[in-house]
Amino acid sequence: MMVHHYNGDRDLLRPLFREADDSEQQLDTYLDLGAVFVAEDDGEIIGHLQLITGDDVELKSMAVAGSRRGTGVGRALVRAALEHCRQNAAKCLLVATAAADIGNLRFYQRQGFRMLRIERDAFVPSTGYPDEIVIDGIPLRDRVWLSQDL
Repeated sequence: MMVHHYNGDRDLLRPLFREADDSEQQLDTYLDLGAVFVAEDDGEIIGHLQLITGDDVELKSMAVAGSRRGTGVGRALVRAALEHCRQNAAKCLLVATAAADIGNLRFYQRQGFRMLRIERDAFVPSTGYPDEIVIDGIPLRDRVWLSQDL
């Protein structure tokens, strides 16, 4: 497996981006922003990670193909992102995920991220998310922000 910067057509990555975001409306606002890294194995893209730089650097989107989850692909993508941030003198990397997604919360904390704040009612119809999404038995409503100092 190899992780590298991606310069290709991002629409080809849209299925992976959809794995990370349930709102096509939101996805359309950021798909073409920032830098994208991909994990590739035998010529097949098996994961992606997107970094967007503003006041801070945000890990905006990350997904790994279902058949490859739990095999270190996500960890490799986060390591590449952290290295990229350090090389570009970033001070902090932010990431947000659904409060209902216990698996993502666990993953990011295991990568060194710490809880920062909660954004209530981030995933509602007015922001492009359908009603009644349930993750791990928990209704999708709030967003949790985590950070890692570099």
